[in-house]
Parts: sequence; structure tokens; C-alpha cells
Amino acid sequence: MTELKPRRSVLYMPGANERALEKAKTIPADALILDLEDAVAPDAKEAARERVCAAVGNYGGREVTIRVNGLDTEWHDADLRAAASAGPAAVVVPKVNSAAEVHNIERALELGGAPDHTKIWAMVETPVAMLHAEEIAAASERLTVLVMGTNDLAKELHAEFVPGRGPLLGGLSLCLLAARATGKVILDGVYNDVKDLEGFEAECEQGRQYGFDGKTLIHPAQVEPCNRIFAPSEEEIDRSRRIIEAFEEARASGKGVVTVDGRMIENLHVDNARRVLALAEVCRGLS
Repeated sequence: MTELKPRRSVLYMPGANERALEKAKTIPADALILDLEDAVAPDAKEAARERVCAAVGNYGGREVTIRVNGLDTEWHDADLRAAASAGPAAVVVPKVNSAAEVHNIERALELGGAPDHTKIWAMVETPVAMLHAEEIAAASERLTVLVMGTNDLAKELHAEFVPGRGPLLGGLSLCLLAARATGKVILDGVYNDVKDLEGFEAECEQGRQYGFDGKTLIHPAQVEPCNRIFAPSEEEIDRSRRIIEAFEEARASGKGVVTVDGRMIENLHVDNARRVLALAEVCRGLS
């Protein structure tokens, strides 16, 4: 069963920027990705690695992860060793394309002495990863989250960024199926135009409707709308309560058919209602 831990908003923070790492303490994102990859220039990689590993424990009870450089880079092995020693909530690995790569990452973390709580978040962002998403997700118990890399996926597909993300929906759907089939969390990719909050909210709505657990973000201004959209609404909470109450009353009285708002209710609706209420309760504790 998927772990019930809110990851509505997961914010990338540049590992080379000490001021940004400090500011992250005040940003109400559910989780942070301290980034050693795209946000760090080659000549700043080693200093950023030291800074990020030292900062991991500075965010209280927040879920803090480290994004290492890709498997095919000169910094990857050293990043994994340092991250294993620092013991973040997870190590985020770009461009994971196979179960074998997951096994190699897991082995490296174990050799580096990573604590059991340090999980693997695999970024899936290539056509190969889309086609092998289930085997990637199922490769390890230590792998708990799939992260969509929609920018790289669009590049690999030669696709355009258009409202509704039509060119990417096939890949998004394959990865969602893989995550749900294997009981893993899945995060939607970033939205690039930080000034277009209307477009951002529309994409959050789309991601939530598709079934994503949350979204990766590139700017603090995106956190509040993302938290709001990916949390259960008051309407959902009310309906979920009424579904559970009606189902339990019907079961107690021996009725075989239960309806709420004119719709028939089955066990699957009750299970979902309980999930909604549990998530709402945890989100309420974070607000």
C-alpha cells in the first residue's frame, strides 16, 4: 500500500546557493529536493555537495531529499557516497531507465552506509523509462517514489509544450499505471513559466485528476496553490464522511444497496473515502 505522507508540493532548491537553502526553512513545501544536478555549475559541484549534505538535518521534520547527478556523469558516484553518509529522507536519481540501474543505486547506498530511512526516488524522463516504468518501480523496496521529468521527456519526444500536455499524456499514463500497480508514490513534473500561475494551477488540476500524489516545483510562489489543489477539498471531505456513514449504517441494518447523492456506493468508494479523510487529516496538521 502507498505510504500516506503528503507530498503535494516538492520544491527543488539549488544546492550551490546557501541563501536559497536557508530560505527553504520558511517555505511551506511538503518536501524539498536539494539539487546537485541542473541547478549547479560543473565547477561548483563539489562545494555544493558538501553544503547540501551538511544542510540535510536543518529542516526539522520536513522530508528532505538530495538530487544527485546522473548515472553517466563523473560526479554520480561521489554524490551517492556523500548522500549515503548524510542520510536524507531519499536520494533523487535522474534518468533512471532500468531495474538494473535501480539495483546499482541501491547497492551503492548500502555500501555507503545509508540508513534504512534513506529511500530512492527514481526520475523517469525518457521514452525508455516510460516503456519500462513498471519494472523500474518494482525493482526495489527501497524505491518509494517515481518523479516525472517532463522537460527531458518532451525533449526526447521532440514534443512541444502545449496547454493540456497532449504529447506527454501517453508517458504520464504509463508511469501512473506503474506506480499504482507497484504501490509507489508518483510526482508530476515541473511547470516552467513561474509567472503564469493560472496555467500552473490548471496543470496542477490536471495532474490531480490523473492521480498524481503531488507535483515538483521550481519556485516558492508555486507552493501555496499546489498545496491547496492537491489537498482534499471541503466538498470531498464532506462527501467522504457521508459515504462512510451511509455505508456503515446500511451494513448495520442489513441493507444490500447503499446510495449517496443518488449514486450507488460500493466497497471501493468507501476505501477511497477513508483515504481522502486520512490525507485531509495529515494535510490539516501541516497547515
